[in-house]
Amino acid sequence: MHKNLIFQAVAAVALLGLTACSSEPAKTTEAKTDTTDTAKKAPAGPPEPVLAKTAFYEMYTPAHTWAADILPLSLKSGEVTGVKNSEGKAGLWTAVFGSVSMHMARTYTYSVTDELPTIAKGVTAEAPEAWAGPTTAVETFQTSDFTIDSDAAYKAAAAKAGDWLKDPANANKPVTMELGAASRFPAPVWYVLFGTSKLGFVAYVSATTGNVITK
Repeated sequence: MHKNLIFQAVAAVALLGLTACSSEPAKTTEAKTDTTDTAKKAPAGPPEPVLAKTAFYEMYTPAHTWAADILPLSLKSGEVTGVKNSEGKAGLWTAVFGSVSMHMARTYTYSVTDELPTIAKGVTAEAPEAWAGPTTAVETFQTSDFTIDSDAAYKAAAAKAGDWLKDPANANKPVTMELGAASRFPAPVWYVLFGTSKLGFVAYVSATTGNVITK
């Protein structure tokens, strides 16, 4: 029920849519050049998941270029093929920003890798859509209130879900993290879902203090 109060409208918005002269130094320089060339030719490692703040500010910059008065509405983790989400890090993050002056909202995604044709590496912006403005269920929030990153929020939520996570049947269940704000909370909160809404565990963590919020 609380999930719907905080994030149902966010989900609806989301659908709209970072010299020496001798010969010896010469040999040393040549060796360094060879080492550098070798490093440049070394294959890049596999893509790694990133923290929420890393992805958020990659998206915030182009969003602010679109509208100077933007405020975030939501930030949600996602999955991309070949990247394993872990302890608050994700391979895909989606943010929704709203502009009160333009009455428009826009969805941005940040992915650490390609999953074509639907997902492109880096930041992707969807077309702006009409937005009626913040409501009591889904408010905008200030970036200054977003002080607790996703890893710290995950750690706090996992501690709360300790008994549930100890069950072997829940060991490999997915984890979804979403940041949002509502009038019933004094600051934006992390909604952390272990498993599914029907068969899972939910914890709310303040994005300002990092404390678990008791229902």
